[in-house]
Amino acid sequence: NRSAMSLEINHRSRDGIALVDLAGKITLGQGSIQLRDVVAELLAEGKTQIVLNLAAVQYVDSSGIGELVSRRMTTHHAGGRLILLQLPQKIQDLLRLTKLLSLFEVYDDEETALASFHP
Repeated sequence: NRSAMSLEINHRSRDGIALVDLAGKITLGQGSIQLRDVVAELLAEGKTQIVLNLAAVQYVDSSGIGELVSRRMTTHHAGGRLILLQLPQKIQDLLRLTKLLSLFEVYDDEETALASFHP
């Protein structure tokens, strides 16, 4: 089943903030490339406020973790913010274990995440 192996990405916009819904796996190869491409596309369009919704992500490998960190840095260097929404416990534990969790702003609900862009 190919869809179980890949990453599904849908993005929408609210109040000028890009919401990227991810489902599936962020792994070496296809998943991490798709994530890199969608963030690059948004930044190229001038959308520098990005929320990655990870609620439906089942698995992230070390390459996927690296890609999340890279996308956060890329967005930051473009003068923007990339935040994580609905981080599954397993992925949160992995980020904590690798001491990378502190790099990210993590929110549990969409409204709070969106509000964080308008202090």
